[in-house]
Amino acid sequence: MSCVYEAEDWKAYQQKMDYKNPHQQLELLEAEIEIVDTALDVLVTAGILAHRDYDGARFLEYRAAVRDRYEIPWTAITPRMQRLIYAVNVIAQPQVMVAVGIFCGNTFSINAGAAIGPGACYRAERLVGLEIRPEEADRARRNVATIDPEGQAEILGEDGIAWVQNYEGTIDLLYLDADGPMGKGKSIYLDLVQAADRALRPGSLVLAHNSVNAAAKLVDYLAHVHDPNRFHASANMFVDGEGLEVSVYR
Repeated sequence: MSCVYEAEDWKAYQQKMDYKNPHQQLELLEAEIEIVDTALDVLVTAGILAHRDYDGARFLEYRAAVRDRYEIPWTAITPRMQRLIYAVNVIAQPQVMVAVGIFCGNTFSINAGAAIGPGACYRAERLVGLEIRPEEADRARRNVATIDPEGQAEILGEDGIAWVQNYEGTIDLLYLDADGPMGKGKSIYLDLVQAADRALRPGSLVLAHNSVNAAAKLVDYLAHVHDPNRFHASANMFVDGEGLEVSVYR
């Protein structure tokens, strides 16, 4: 089963985004909450999530901590997307979360923030962030340490495909935001999810950022996650102009 959720104003909303001002409020908080709640309802109806409940107050504590402590040179993650990714992790509570292509650590923390720092609502077994550029992996490590005093998170300066291929455990939630070399771009998502295939279990979630603005590069990836023989359901979330494909493994 595949489906799409489109916020009516997703194009206009994206135009408000200043990538170098990651903490800018783009709409009233009530409007942001309503859009994300509606997106979560779609994921519940599709059988991807069990419910839509998460602690909004804890999320705002997490958001404030990142705003005050992180060095973020730029980001394409809008406030709506930040809330949606955090909520999915809170609801799913993955014991093992792996994020590939984390840049300065912002997107890693949006996922891991459900289990570490002021936004934590459960304790995970393993939280892994992979960033192939050593200098950005270092910055991500510094950023994440500001909300992870216990050192639960692992930030690794490694190639995502190689790491996932060699990983011997299971992955409950896989977040994809990497760019492949030599013009490959977001099409590397297909390579990544195929490399992770033996680590995924029935019910594992795969979140793919840029499902809207990079759709042309993701044709093969989207066909893969829309294949009912591989994935139980998949939904494209047009909460903004970047988008998020949320898929649940069969």
